[in-house]
Amino acid sequence: MILIENVHKRYTTEHGVGEWVLRGVDMAIPSKQSVALIGKNGAGKSTLLRIIGGIDFPTKGRVERRCRVSWPMGAGGLEGTLTGKQNAKFVCRAHGHQNELTDRLAFIQDFAELGDAFNAPVRTYSSGMRSRLQFALSLAFNFDVYISDEVTSAGDARFRKKAHDAFKNMANRASVIMVSHDETTLKQFCQSAIWIDGGRAHWFDKIDDALKVYKDKILS
Repeated sequence: MILIENVHKRYTTEHGVGEWVLRGVDMAIPSKQSVALIGKNGAGKSTLLRIIGGIDFPTKGRVERRCRVSWPMGAGGLEGTLTGKQNAKFVCRAHGHQNELTDRLAFIQDFAELGDAFNAPVRTYSSGMRSRLQFALSLAFNFDVYISDEVTSAGDARFRKKAHDAFKNMANRASVIMVSHDETTLKQFCQSAIWIDGGRAHWFDKIDDALKVYKDKILS
């Protein structure tokens, strides 16, 4: 279970303190429940996803993770001055997999399909290469909940198909919290949904009910 307690979020920019992106998000995400985050562009979906994943923090409120939660798949976590292999080693060791390092590195290198670039600094990678490495890193570890922000859109068409198939296999053994602009993808992986509107979050047991409310809102 993931408990989200009275979470507020706003950012400070060079122009001062911004508007509230999230306002009092307060809910429990059940175990073994795959959930879609739904809302218009800028509603705060990715912000909430990053907070759930622990790579961003609430301005107010707290998140309690009573399970193993991934970082956002295919995003962040790479040091540009290190090679792909060095980045992978660091993440493996940070997650306590020193004894399985050889197997984990082999999986990451094979899945990311970087060839010799696996031994080159990440700062030399294209955005597609970075996405492939980030996705492979996410799949190399077993989590109870994987969080995904448009993850199956990474890379070229062939790699997207590979990523989609791997993500589907992973979702058969773990739950997912997902942001995607593709309704078909959301309905394929998720049963329930959180609709974010005006910084407020609304829970729906059935994703179809959330999509209906969302569509009615944007068409009104």
